[in-house]
Amino acid sequence: MKKSLKFIIALIPLILFVMSCDICDIDDEKNNPVRELSALEREIVSSENLFGIKLFKALNDAKPDGNLFISPLSVSMALGMTLNGAADSTYDAMKNTLELQGLTEDEINQAYKDLIELLINLDEKVVMNIANSIWIEDNFSVLQPFIDVNKTYFDAEVESFDVADPNAVNIINEWVEDKTNGKIKDIIDIIPPNIALYLINAIYFNGTWTYEFDKNDTKDEPFYNLDNSTSTIPLMSMNATLPAFFMDSLSVVDIPYGDSLFSMTVVLPNNKNDINKLAESITNDTWNEWLCQLTAQELDLYLPKFKLEWDDNLKDVLTELGMGIAFDPDNADFTRINPQIPLWISRVIHKTFVDVNEEGTEAAAATVVEMVFESAGPAISIIRVDHPFIFAIREQHTGTILFMGKVLEL
Repeated sequence: MKKSLKFIIALIPLILFVMSCDICDIDDEKNNPVRELSALEREIVSSENLFGIKLFKALNDAKPDGNLFISPLSVSMALGMTLNGAADSTYDAMKNTLELQGLTEDEINQAYKDLIELLINLDEKVVMNIANSIWIEDNFSVLQPFIDVNKTYFDAEVESFDVADPNAVNIINEWVEDKTNGKIKDIIDIIPPNIALYLINAIYFNGTWTYEFDKNDTKDEPFYNLDNSTSTIPLMSMNATLPAFFMDSLSVVDIPYGDSLFSMTVVLPNNKNDINKLAESITNDTWNEWLCQLTAQELDLYLPKFKLEWDDNLKDVLTELGMGIAFDPDNADFTRINPQIPLWISRVIHKTFVDVNEEGTEAAAATVVEMVFESAGPAISIIRVDHPFIFAIREQHTGTILFMGKVLEL
């Protein structure tokens, strides 16, 4: 995980890409007229937010001392495509984890399709791109209905690759890099020899602030980190009338992009030591309650100018959230992808990027669902000494260690 600021970003990603329809209108006069959401779209957005908050809290619990920046929409869409290949208990576990209870499969797919079309066309002043793809190993066969449904509803590109091709990793990584405007690089490190297919979602967002910060007002100021150290950071500032509200324990401000159809919502605990307590307390109801209390207020806003990259394998946290069966070689059921060869998910790789500056915000995310099968023979082990390591020089007969070292950089 890369860190630029020791800064816990609590809820920014939850509304960069998903608009909740269960919340109060913040400022009707600023909102451009857009079509009403269908009942299915309302359901999928509600599910997105429920899943997103649940995922955020689980990741925060797992690593409370580190930065965190995720795109729930990207994870949900990659798993949504995968859901079309799941069956029986695996299907139910994935559906429940994604908070899609109560929706039929056709409704789920149609809602994803409608939401994609709505988001990418919502605000002409904001760049919002969503891309999906399926990469199938040359020697692995996939049922055509699985391909067709993901092409129809997720507009998924379908590509093939050869696991023996040393350039395969680069080809897949280049697709992700291209779809995220160069912001998400090298999401895949190696391709396992028993690979069957990859399902990939990529999202790119670029929005200029409705009210831009003046660069001349950006000053180097202290930032008080969670570990009680202090950093010097560029702090942007402006005086503006923005949707906000204040209570004893926290402050909330909504900073709009473009025509105000996208925004960044910042939730700031009044005591920095309460950040993890705040993260643990968030529910969909409290989130909506905060948004309903936003009212236009004149205020002085100070916001860090920063870049942040984050990545992780979501296997453990998704298992904790209820879809462990999908990662279980003995019990996973993806027979709607291939009924003859048992498949399971080996990794769900999630990588994000965000750049917040005076003009606006550029953000990107990609999610890779890696699906494998039982290898016909033992897998070839790979050791890549391309990061810090410890080594020793020893005498074989007596076992005496003559030298021991640690290499952090070369």
